[in-house]
Amino acid sequence: MTVQLSVTELANMVDHTLLKADAQKSGFEKLCQEADEYGFKMVAINSAPVSLCSELLKESPVHVGAAIGFPLGQTTIATKVFEVKDAIKNGADEIDYVINIGELKAGNISYIEQEMTEIVAACRTKHILSKVILENCYLTDEEKISVCEIAKRVKPDFVKTSTGFGTDGATVEDVKLMKEVVGAEVKVKAAGGIRDFAAAKAMIEAGAERLGTSSGIQIINEYKSMVKEA
Repeated sequence: MTVQLSVTELANMVDHTLLKADAQKSGFEKLCQEADEYGFKMVAINSAPVSLCSELLKESPVHVGAAIGFPLGQTTIATKVFEVKDAIKNGADEIDYVINIGELKAGNISYIEQEMTEIVAACRTKHILSKVILENCYLTDEEKISVCEIAKRVKPDFVKTSTGFGTDGATVEDVKLMKEVVGAEVKVKAAGGIRDFAAAKAMIEAGAERLGTSSGIQIINEYKSMVKEA
């Protein structure tokens, strides 16, 4: 797929991200202001500042996305479901959760399916978008395929490549593989290491329909220059 998007359409694929441990109120205020100004799809934050960002964006079409079990995925299913419900109650309208990578590596596929089923159900009940983070840098292709096959059955809205906190981020190969498995049933979000338009373009052409990045402004400004020159 060749990228033929307007600037507005590209911006609306970006999840504008601030997931740093030392992020403070001023940072979230800036994040929300930028997301609204540039027309990004969502602000991607940890669950604690959801109430703040929801209030800041109450007059904006920008979504508020909470990262759940982030970034390690090493909390129980019940804990993740509680965090999902709490984030939704506080104003989140998208959820990105990290799978239990250890259980997947141990071959406990039924655990991964139960986890995904319960979290997606908690989101679907409230008409909230759900995204499943695989953290591909730690997985074999077979493990990536297994999670995507589960997703094809459970039907979250997206499968996502990475948290951005692992040893590597999104790759074109992973996006292609994930999209090949989930097909039209589920969308793919690429995240981690997408810092310029060339990287964004490559992910979109590989099949990504959402991009998680803290470099969204740079990407959009770069694309604006290219469109203007053309």
